[in-house]
Amino acid sequence: MSDPIIWMTVSGAGLFGLCVVAWAGLSGWRGWLELERMKLERRPVPAAEPAGGPSPAARIELADLKERIRKLEAIAAGVDL
Repeated sequence: MSDPIIWMTVSGAGLFGLCVVAWAGLSGWRGWLELERMKLERRPVPAAEPAGGPSPAARIELADLKERIRKLEAIAAGVDL
């Protein structure tokens, strides 16, 4: 089992197998990226916001976020709420 030809054959076969697995993985990765690109292209374009401005839900959420920011700034400044 110490014959160098056997070790070279086993090493070559292992390297070839590794290359095949790497090629298959990269091919699958490219296919997955192409699929995701097609999904993004097929996604409908969101409609423009109505002329009346943001929706009431968006206003409420924005007010909530502003209140959270005020509280965090007060905490950072060391003010007791």
